[in-house]
Amino acid sequence: MKLRLRNEPYLIINIFFAGVILLIFVYSGIFSPEKDNYPVVCVHEKLTGQPCVSCGLSHSFSLIVRGRVEEAYHWNRYGMRIFLFFVAQLILRVSFSIFYLKYPDTRKQLIIVDCIGSGIIFLVAFWPFIFNIIKDII
Repeated sequence: MKLRLRNEPYLIINIFFAGVILLIFVYSGIFSPEKDNYPVVCVHEKLTGQPCVSCGLSHSFSLIVRGRVEEAYHWNRYGMRIFLFFVAQLILRVSFSIFYLKYPDTRKQLIIVDCIGSGIIFLVAFWPFIFNIIKDII
């Protein structure tokens, strides 16, 4: 059976997400926490003058990539949690893509497990951010 990538949206989505995650890691490695030269700024902080729950994530990620985990926690206490979410998702994108190609008879079940599992991992990782948004709305 010949595989045509354009006929496999699941694989395209996995490749796209894996690419975005790799770019996040490269971004974290390129921009130095010492120079504080991050091109992405917090819009919330610029508008209100107050830090938000995600302030310091870029700095935190850069420190985690450099192995300075304790210092990363001081920049954003949720940084490691979000970083591990991206690591897990990168591993899952690659693993599920391999299983998708290797076991074509289980593709439907694999996609369902992927969606449910990734949704749960997302909620666990981003709960502080979700809670903060809900709190601000109410």
